[in-house]
Amino acid sequence: MPAGPPAEPAGAPNDPLAIVRTRGYVWVLVISALLGVPISAAAFGFLALVSELQSLVYSDLPKSLGFQDAPDWWAIPLLAVAGVLVALTVRYLPGGGGHKPAEGLKTGGTPSFAAVPGVAAAALVSLSLGVVLGPEAPLIALGGGLAVGAVKLLKRDAAPSAVAVIGAAGSFAAISELLGSPLVGAFLLMEATGLGGPMMGVVLVPGLLAAGVGSLIFTGLGAWTGLGTYSLELSHVPTAGTPTLGEFAWAIVAGVIAALLGEAIRRTSLALQDLVDRHRLPLTVLMGLAVGVIALLYAAITKRPVTGVLFSGQDALGPLLADSAGYTAATLIVLLVCKSLAYCASMSAFRGGPVFPAVFVGAVGGLALSHLPGMGTTAGFALGIGAMTVAMLKLPMTSVMLASLLLGTDGLTVMPLVIVAVVVAYVGTLRLARLPAEPPPPEARPRPAAPAV
Repeated sequence: MPAGPPAEPAGAPNDPLAIVRTRGYVWVLVISALLGVPISAAAFGFLALVSELQSLVYSDLPKSLGFQDAPDWWAIPLLAVAGVLVALTVRYLPGGGGHKPAEGLKTGGTPSFAAVPGVAAAALVSLSLGVVLGPEAPLIALGGGLAVGAVKLLKRDAAPSAVAVIGAAGSFAAISELLGSPLVGAFLLMEATGLGGPMMGVVLVPGLLAAGVGSLIFTGLGAWTGLGTYSLELSHVPTAGTPTLGEFAWAIVAGVIAALLGEAIRRTSLALQDLVDRHRLPLTVLMGLAVGVIALLYAAITKRPVTGVLFSGQDALGPLLADSAGYTAATLIVLLVCKSLAYCASMSAFRGGPVFPAVFVGAVGGLALSHLPGMGTTAGFALGIGAMTVAMLKLPMTSVMLASLLLGTDGLTVMPLVIVAVVVAYVGTLRLARLPAEPPPPEARPRPAAPAV
């Protein structure tokens, strides 16, 4: 393994083209492609294990205890157990179980291999037992951490620049198919890390290469095992008509609502997170119980399964759109409120990603808007996803691409509406965000004490 791109010649200390022309960069590309194979396979295995555990605890276990189906209260004790296990993982394993989802999607810095066991354990428990979070953030951390560990195993004195680039490529490979396309995953990581300028291509090219390899591995393993690719996809999309002036007006309304709802979710989850951090074990259990009770209330009010509120919403997104005609506006509003509350509680205490619940909440809100005059089902679904995703992640390009590409050719038809909703929600979110306290003016600042003589 090379030590990384050599030092640039004097006079061009930050020339990215000089880095690309070095032999070390070619080796970085080769290593990124090679690592894409085992890392994507590990990511596939992680998602398969989560899916199997969900079926085990919510289907097989109740039947083995004599229930025909899991009763609506079944999730409450499971989520309490999840609270205990996640709290212990956060407290005692390196890395604190991964990043805190209430603080957004954080991908900056070089991933840590030492944090991999804690991240995997906390995410596996959270996602398997019904917490309202997604797998994308843990997979980003796991892919990057495994790549960094492999590089340091092969060459302990590898340059930090090479380690960082290959670590990012590992993250690209881990989520290559999760969001429906390697391109969407690449945009997500690119925007989340704040890459820009000429250096963007230096990091992006190895990442895209690893993502391409990872996508092939995901597809091959899905076909070979018969388990599918665990990719975000929709099997039934109603035909979208040409956007109308009324739909553009509703897109503005959707953007405003998403900004308000997203900021309410964020502030509530951060306030709860501060409390949980001070009393980790009891309050993590309490947040788990809260998620279960909220799901139980949803089932009691709507007579629909608790799974509408539980989990990330990735698997429920397709059935939601396909059966959208069976949901009344009142049912959708109840689902929106319950999912948002469970989302708040989950982000405050557990470990996972914020993307998929935001997508699901946005889809529910968009379908509720589609009951209003002049708004189509597919248009409402798409612009709701885009607006809520940007409100929670503050990643406008990723939000537009995710909402549009998810719907295939119909997504391209409604893309102008998605763009309007995303722009309005993004600007509104930035305007509503709490600003850091401004420093006092110079005359108000206390003067330093004179030094003792």
